[in-house]
Amino acid sequence: MRFGSFVFPVSHDPGRDGAVIDDTLREIELQDEMGFDAAWLTEHHFDGACAYVDPVVFGAAVAARTRRIKIGFAVVEMAFHHPVRLAAQTALLDNLSHGRLIVGTGRGSAFNTYEYIGFGVPMREGAERLAEAEALMTAAWTQDEVRHEGRFWNVAFPGLRPKPFQVPHPPLVRACISEESTLAMARLGRPILMGTQDLGVFRARMEGYRDEMAGAGFDERYIEARLDECWFSKNVFVAESYDEAREMCEPGFRRERKHFREAREMYNPEGFAPLDATKPLPAGEDFEKACIVGTPDQVGEQIAELRDAGVRNLMMKLNIGEMETQGVRESIRLLGEKVMPSFGDNQR
Repeated sequence: MRFGSFVFPVSHDPGRDGAVIDDTLREIELQDEMGFDAAWLTEHHFDGACAYVDPVVFGAAVAARTRRIKIGFAVVEMAFHHPVRLAAQTALLDNLSHGRLIVGTGRGSAFNTYEYIGFGVPMREGAERLAEAEALMTAAWTQDEVRHEGRFWNVAFPGLRPKPFQVPHPPLVRACISEESTLAMARLGRPILMGTQDLGVFRARMEGYRDEMAGAGFDERYIEARLDECWFSKNVFVAESYDEAREMCEPGFRRERKHFREAREMYNPEGFAPLDATKPLPAGEDFEKACIVGTPDQVGEQIAELRDAGVRNLMMKLNIGEMETQGVRESIRLLGEKVMPSFGDNQR
């Protein structure tokens, strides 16, 4: 089983953005030291949801400060990037990191209309741009002469330099929210990133993913290789006692969810619909379902349940709701020293 971090540091106060960014870099340096397999960087704009905002620029800082941890995007919001520019930036980052880059893509936020407005992109075009952007970016990475005539981009150029460090290009994974999008990626033989889900939903989703790949004609060896590249997300916090872990994690979780909701209510022109009180909370809004907390033994037991359900790669959000960084660093140490070794060698 592999372990990575989901680096999604909220900053509640604009005056704290720089300090949160500095703390986040130091936390990733410690993750590199403790043997984490990957640091997954996200992208969100204008609201403080992700203090460093840009995973490509921030990824270059991570590459300079670390030696072995992989640098993943979870995800880069493709609606806001020109794919040729992004291909050039990621090729450079792959070289700077000596082949440690994993490019995770998504259309952009499913909830933050204001991000699309800020970049002048109609929200309805997000999903439509995604496939064309990926195709153009891949062509730029791999071809010596590129000519592309599409719906959104018409370009021609003699070839990208530098080419990516990894041949033919960095691994390309897709974030999937729905069952439909998961099955669509399975038919293409593409690995996926999945956010927090109920354990039963996750198990069913991955069984469907495997079956759909088999139905599309992929052999068992290929299917196993793609499953080995899929990542699943959870909030995780470890302390010396359960009470301490919960007391540090739960207020941060609730503070963070409140921050996200208030930003959407304030900045979306259409506002943001309240949660339906007659239905169960979505997994990502429910502390008990979204978070793994406790002592190293308790956290290890919960991670083992995920492993037994088919999780091979766990993307852990470790700083939840702008927690005090010293507690986060201690949680990282406990994970590296007392939890991860129980799951075998997580080195690639």
